Amino acid sequence: MTDALKRLSDEGVAIWLDDLSRKRITSGNLAELIDQQHVVGVTTNPSIFQKAISQGDGYDVQLTDLAAREVTVEEAIRMITTADVRDAADILRPVFDATQGQDGRVSIEVDPRLAHNTRATVAEAKQLAWLVDRPNTLIKIPATQAGIPAITEVIGLGISVNVTLIFSLERYRAVMDAYLAGLEKAKANGLDLSTIHSVASFFVSRVDTEIDKRLDAQDTDEAKALKGKAALANARLAYQAYEEVFSGERWAALDKAQANKQRPLWASTGVKDPAYKDTMYVDELVAPGTVNTMPEATLEAAADHGSVTGNTIAGKYEQARADLDALEKLGVSYDEVVALLETEGVDKFEDAWNDLLKSTEAELKRLAPSKG
Repeated sequence: MTDALKRLSDEGVAIWLDDLSRKRITSGNLAELIDQQHVVGVTTNPSIFQKAISQGDGYDVQLTDLAAREVTVEEAIRMITTADVRDAADILRPVFDATQGQDGRVSIEVDPRLAHNTRATVAEAKQLAWLVDRPNTLIKIPATQAGIPAITEVIGLGISVNVTLIFSLERYRAVMDAYLAGLEKAKANGLDLSTIHSVASFFVSRVDTEIDKRLDAQDTDEAKALKGKAALANARLAYQAYEEVFSGERWAALDKAQANKQRPLWASTGVKDPAYKDTMYVDELVAPGTVNTMPEATLEAAADHGSVTGNTIAGKYEQARADLDALEKLGVSYDEVVALLETEGVDKFEDAWNDLLKSTEAELKRLAPSKG
């Protein structure tokens, strides 16, 4: 079962699980995935926590205590989510130690309602890092216009960051630039750069979903021939940009100070179109120094029938560029698509956060001690 995942890991791809729940922690399932399925990290987001808290009774004991204290719903969410992240980080600590901090990490996201507020994002990142209080945490900051300067500020404070919701190559370059600026700030502040880590979460499947929809509307042979190519092309060109930035002069100075490269992380790797192989965004994005964070279904599929044949990114940059150019010629605007996806991405996380507020509030009321 795990041969394909072992091969993936051997190729330099860190396998992270895109899911977390109290049940996964307490049942020993997370420890089992680490032990048997080569999982070396965990990512979370508001949708994942909303699903976890609204299902089952795994949170009832903590919610009962929180209800007795009459905490606000927002404080309850913070206490619940940071407890899960802290416990998961402890389970992953041996991996963190064995990889000198490269892996064994758990990500937790700033409140998505702050996505367009730089100062509040920085304050929230500091608060989350303090609350979780584990060296193997990554604070997730969205790659919005307001998020870019927040990344620099937070990295400059020595807090490790997972930059999320990256869709465009232009924004990805801004993210890498923000990371380097943050490292330069940290260096000037006398911090140990070897302890600061970052990943850049480049979203994959949503690009195909949006572009394929536009190609279907054209209903031509040329359009059909380009279906399912945009997301891989976009990600491969992102990796080319990563290679370029982290071999340049600016990086060389930071490298001497023992800084860590900001690894590209392939996110949204669950295939949305059943016509495509369910491991497409795993098999076709293999390259050293990357992370692939997978929903459990994708992880199981990759373990069962993933096809790992070596590096599937190197040597494909020219074709990737040609595929994106062909889309533009058909009138499918790359800039329009990636801007829409970023807006939708923030909105989806905000909606999930609001759903999380509602479901947690309902649970607090259900478990509140009766008066009198």
